[in-house]
Amino acid sequence: MSQESVNVVKGMYESFGRGDVRGVLAALDPRVEWWEAESFIYADGNPYVGPEAVLQGVFARLGGEWEGFEVAPEEILDAGETVVGRGYYSGTYKRNGRRVRAQFAHLFTFRDGRVVKFRQFTDTAQFQRAVGG
Repeated sequence: MSQESVNVVKGMYESFGRGDVRGVLAALDPRVEWWEAESFIYADGNPYVGPEAVLQGVFARLGGEWEGFEVAPEEILDAGETVVGRGYYSGTYKRNGRRVRAQFAHLFTFRDGRVVKFRQFTDTAQFQRAVGG
């Protein structure tokens, strides 16, 4: 099951890279708990529960507020029922042209082949500076 979960996460990153947000959401359990990093610019809705909440609270905001936002995984690690993705975010905040390039770690917890919990860790200060906070 672990390699299958790694493949699901790899597919989620690939879908996001193509702009296929629905493909990302398809891997989520209907009651997924999605946690943005504490103090992150989109943590105001933590936890986002369900794919629609993730779409509106995170992905729609990313698409509306950032130019060329990318999630570039460098490593995807099997940790049993959890898969860890590690890499970099990059993009330009549309309102002021400030760029970010920030490390991330994502923890995807699986049950029955679906993501039931997502946790993000990243350089929240860099994002706060980019949006003018």
